[in-house]
Amino acid sequence: MKKIIYILSIFLATGFISCDNFLDITPVGKVIPTTATEFRALMTQAYVSTPKSGRARTAFRSDEVGSFTDTESRSLYFEEWTWDDYSPDYSSDFGWRQYYQALFLINYTIENENKMTGGSKEEIAQLVGEAYAMRAYIHFMLVNLYGKPYNEENLNTKAVPLKLNSNTEDAPSRNTVAEIYAAIESDIVEAGKRLNVEKWDVGFNYRFTTTALKAFRSRLYLYMQKWSESLNASKEVLEINKELVDLSQTTMPNNYQSVESIMALEYSSADINRAIYISTDLYNLYNSNDYRRKNRFYTSEGGGRYTVRKGGSNEYACTFRTGEIYLNAAEAACQDDNLIDAKDYLLQLKAKRFNATGYAEEETKVEAMDKDELLQEIYDERYRELAFEGHRWFDLRRTTQPAITKTENEKEYKLEQGDERYTIRIPNEAIQSNPNLTN
Repeated sequence: MKKIIYILSIFLATGFISCDNFLDITPVGKVIPTTATEFRALMTQAYVSTPKSGRARTAFRSDEVGSFTDTESRSLYFEEWTWDDYSPDYSSDFGWRQYYQALFLINYTIENENKMTGGSKEEIAQLVGEAYAMRAYIHFMLVNLYGKPYNEENLNTKAVPLKLNSNTEDAPSRNTVAEIYAAIESDIVEAGKRLNVEKWDVGFNYRFTTTALKAFRSRLYLYMQKWSESLNASKEVLEINKELVDLSQTTMPNNYQSVESIMALEYSSADINRAIYISTDLYNLYNSNDYRRKNRFYTSEGGGRYTVRKGGSNEYACTFRTGEIYLNAAEAACQDDNLIDAKDYLLQLKAKRFNATGYAEEETKVEAMDKDELLQEIYDERYRELAFEGHRWFDLRRTTQPAITKTENEKEYKLEQGDERYTIRIPNEAIQSNPNLTN
């Protein structure tokens, strides 16, 4: 009964109870979804509950943000910008509560797969496949926020609780990095058995599809340093959609209606966009022949200061897009010593990002690179292309974890190479509620 009441409490908290045809409150107080349509509504709420700006907010911890636009923004994000994780007042949680709230709804859907009534076999399979995929994706986000990067040295380190049931009465402890990734891979397999929609209509493309699952595998295996698996998944995606936005035109590649869009759930909020000027190092990484400079990704505010145009509303929702997949393929191929293919994937993207003069220069430069030079160029291109889409912090973590220095009013704030703060601490509020989560 407590489980059923908790479902109601979540919907009350989110206002979803306004859908009168969903909830059937019987005289004994039971609230039980039974039909495929009702469980689709439950999964829609799981998508809604998933943090939209959790990834984008990590830009403050990376080297993307140079300074703040005003004192109010500074007060909101300064502790994140300076990695002040050990302050008694540190309150940033990057969506911890919302992720686990969404997991409850997702787990409840999975547990009731064989009890759903109405709907075709294919509809129910697609719905539950999405639930498995979302459970994998949320655990992937959590382990990359609050756990150490996946590598041989970190496999047995504690990360986050693995939540695979809808029990609300347990107080789980933290699972290891290896355990979390094993569960993610298992859920991806289960999702793959069920998903049967290749592409949703625009407006419903926040949902997982067979193509989005392939894109997820492309990213997952890149983070796991399983280069051939990442490359194969990337190829599967590009066989379905190889389109890239031509930035000589006006469409942003991270727009949910872009030809690059594969899945459009997360976006950067207007509050984040209004708060920041981009870092000088990032701006200088673009040359004058790059369409992304000034007139596409950024807006000049004078005095060498630039604000971000890539987000600020749900119009720029982007979880996976083909631009990332080309870069995943390039990196995976390069790491696997396949430099010819790595250069080809990289140059295909550059061809849509530079004018003719710029592309000719880029092509000459890339073709002359050895492996180490090419890998660094791919990292730099990821920085240019995916800036402020929630990738940079994770790319820094999983690769070299470089030292970062930020300066404000002549005072320096430093993140040392390999710093422990490359792993975000579990929120104090969560630990107070469950001491088993102690950092």
